[in-house]
Amino acid sequence: MTNGRGGASEESDGGDNNKDKEEEPVEKEKPNFALSGKLTEEVNKVNGVVIKYAEPAESRKPKRRWRLYPFKGEQALPTLYIHRQSCYLIGRDRKVCDLPIDHPSCSKQHAALQYRLVPYEREDGTSGKRVRPYIIDLESANGTFVNNKKVDTKKYIELLEKDVLKFGFSSREYVLLHENSKEDEEDDDVVEDKPPAPAGGGGASNGGARGKRDQSE
Repeated sequence: MTNGRGGASEESDGGDNNKDKEEEPVEKEKPNFALSGKLTEEVNKVNGVVIKYAEPAESRKPKRRWRLYPFKGEQALPTLYIHRQSCYLIGRDRKVCDLPIDHPSCSKQHAALQYRLVPYEREDGTSGKRVRPYIIDLESANGTFVNNKKVDTKKYIELLEKDVLKFGFSSREYVLLHENSKEDEEDDDVVEDKPPAPAGGGGASNGGARGKRDQSE
């Protein structure tokens, strides 16, 4: 985030994983999806405002040029370019939010759009990692919606291309696309951190992995 809130947060699945605060999360191959209850409030301040969200260890800046296309009814609003940071805080508080939403039903810190390095299975059965966009509702008063479905709070929800985001009772819709949408079979956010894959290393197909939305348990 442009506001200098970056850095890894310590995560847990709820109350029984508070030991994360005592030891470094050595194993990174199995990411945690839920945020910790405390959210490191004391250290996460910007412009005197306590930030409700801290980025996770798997936070990454995407190579793919993702964009949000806002609509108010039939009217198209200016495009939002959301590929320059690893995370975008969304809400009414313009002092700290990267993507301001002014509707009174929206919370001051409503949600966060977070890019994460996550594992996936290639079509040939081997495993790899790639950067993917997620939305997380920050216990907002009136909810965050993906394709008109209210998402659970404090859980990462994977976003797929052409998903539509809505916040609170605002009528504005935000359509998620990227600049290579017409060539969507090419995945430019694959991270090759293992020895060369068996077949020709290039971009992996979105194939079956895109067909399933990743929702944290």
